[in-house]
Amino acid sequence: MRAHGVSVPLWRIHRHVGVGGDQMVARLAGDDAERRVGDAVRETEAERWAELVGEARVIPGACELLTELRDRGIQVVLASSAKEGEVETYVEMLGARDLAEWTTSADVEHTKPAPDLIDAALAKAGSREAVMVGDTTWDAAAAGRAGIPAIGVLTGGFAASELTEAGAVEVYESVMDLRNRIEESALAR
Repeated sequence: MRAHGVSVPLWRIHRHVGVGGDQMVARLAGDDAERRVGDAVRETEAERWAELVGEARVIPGACELLTELRDRGIQVVLASSAKEGEVETYVEMLGARDLAEWTTSADVEHTKPAPDLIDAALAKAGSREAVMVGDTTWDAAAAGRAGIPAIGVLTGGFAASELTEAGAVEVYESVMDLRNRIEESALAR
């Protein structure tokens, strides 16, 4: 954003992580900035992502949780507001190609917090009987709008109270904590 003359405090940007890029500029800098530089910001973001993606790390316990769910016969569909190529990279980093299916922003008209990604994931799963696991308030809100419960994890930097207020029915300190306590979670129900 700064490369295009738009200055937004970092804390505000963090509070919007999880919202699709199609909504980010308007939410952070207003509709005028979206009209003037929205597409340019998204293009620059894609360039910066390509430069920095090598620094990204898998959340500890994520692959193990996916494996645990598969071993329990639970189908997993990842629902990301990210672009298709980005999600492919993350799935590869996670080692989840054989553990899950996924949806991306390319699959929907509206990204989180709209329920579209969740609905697309549910369609892939062929069932509306589901629980979402996410680490942003936008995940919990999208799940609620799709009519399914959400489990929150604190890895996204949002407080437990914020995740609960956004609709999470349970909150765990980490993905590993959720996996270790899976029997008492909504995933086991």
